[in-house]
Amino acid sequence: MQDPDFISLFVEPLENAGIRYMIAGSVASSIYGEPRNTLDIDMVVLPDPNQISQFPALFPEADYYLPPTEVIAIESRREANGHFNIIHHNTGLKADIYLSRNHPALPWALEHTRRVPTAACEISLAPPEYVIIHKLGFYKESQHQRHLRDIAGMIEQQELDHTFLTHHLEKLHLTEEYKAALALTQRG
Repeated sequence: MQDPDFISLFVEPLENAGIRYMIAGSVASSIYGEPRNTLDIDMVVLPDPNQISQFPALFPEADYYLPPTEVIAIESRREANGHFNIIHHNTGLKADIYLSRNHPALPWALEHTRRVPTAACEISLAPPEYVIIHKLGFYKESQHQRHLRDIAGMIEQQELDHTFLTHHLEKLHLTEEYKAALALTQRG
């Protein structure tokens, strides 16, 4: 599993405040597939408007870089691509916070979030299919092979909902990228 500092620094405050979230990205793919080091944690965070005002207390200025709550509120209202970062000063570790509620796979992912116990607290992980879809989107934009390797590790180690995955890969035009990841696996 990843360095527990991500959990204690970024996840535990959200858990304690009851703010809905799910871990995605490389931290999730390392849990579901092949572990690798990363300097950030990607999380889908869905605060209600009243919870946004809690962020400065959860991530105090003395310890974290956090944008003003007005910026977080604006980002949370975006139709797509709402995003901000939280950076821990002492470690340089970063949380990429994604606020968009309109991704076509999000409702399903929220219903299929997995709760996983850790030493610090129980955490919410995005289901592997959702992580795969997001990493394929990042791969399509960046062409970084690490995304395909992460996906290949998940394909090899997880039982996936192929009906859901195929539907969303076609809908989001990611079928060719998925085939490239599949080719890196023993199943390919």
